[in-house]
Amino acid sequence: MRIRAAAPAELPLLQDIERAAGEPFRTLGMAAIADDDPLPLDVLDSYRRAGRAWVAVDAADRPVAYLLADTIDGSAHIEQVSVHPDAARRGVGRALIEHLAAGAAEQGLAALTLTTFTEVPWNAPYYARLGFRPLTDSDPALTEGLRAISRAEAAHGLSVWPRVCMRREVRHAPADQGVPEAREARQGG
Repeated sequence: MRIRAAAPAELPLLQDIERAAGEPFRTLGMAAIADDDPLPLDVLDSYRRAGRAWVAVDAADRPVAYLLADTIDGSAHIEQVSVHPDAARRGVGRALIEHLAAGAAEQGLAALTLTTFTEVPWNAPYYARLGFRPLTDSDPALTEGLRAISRAEAAHGLSVWPRVCMRREVRHAPADQGVPEAREARQGG
């Protein structure tokens, strides 16, 4: 699976992916989520121009999934991750998240964060399998920025279903790991 920056001409495809990824919510009685409009093209383009929009592409270099990220309170915040159902259950979402984690580590960010539905199998339970932990109201990791996101989501009507903020610490490599001389010194060569 190849991951790269989203291209301007692909932004309508990202909207199509988001619509398709929303359809399975109907089976859970969450038709309002399935019917919710995808992010507008200008918003997607602002993420793209800021270097915070990535796509996972198929063998024909066509996007099958995407991830948008913000930086919130010193963490890389997953604003949106959507995988087309035709590409689901193949590790595509995980690959996008790991791509973000690697970039967050390079930037010295502390963690990955997100907000999600608690009772949707491909939401909170999935992220828990990827190492994210739920944040309680009293958890000091539940920052003011995450609280503001939760309030905005509630105002948008998402709090009709139980939601949670989640966090995964970023693993930082030792400072000399990428330096060939340091590797040789550790290896005795």
